[in-house]
Amino acid sequence: MGAKAPGAIEIEVAFALPERQCIVPLSVSEGTTARQAVAMAGLEARFPELPPATFLDADLGLFGKLLRDPDAQRLKAGDRVEVYRPLKIDPKAVRAERAARKTR
Repeated sequence: MGAKAPGAIEIEVAFALPERQCIVPLSVSEGTTARQAVAMAGLEARFPELPPATFLDADLGLFGKLLRDPDAQRLKAGDRVEVYRPLKIDPKAVRAERAARKTR
């Protein structure tokens, strides 16, 4: 990551598709929010097959915990911001379908 600027913290931004993942290490200013960090990570250039809204509007988390307000969540050194993809299938619907198949 190179030389650290004064007041900078080291964080990571992570995004994954079923077939590949990307973790972008960043040095950001103290006070940077989770949403700002995702914008700085340049994920749309790393995943050109996806629409930019995939990253702009995505739910975000820190170490597997969904953030309620990623636009206000200030990052700390060592944080890993995770960009979540929207679910294609509702997990409850999948479980109900599986249960229905077992009873047939």
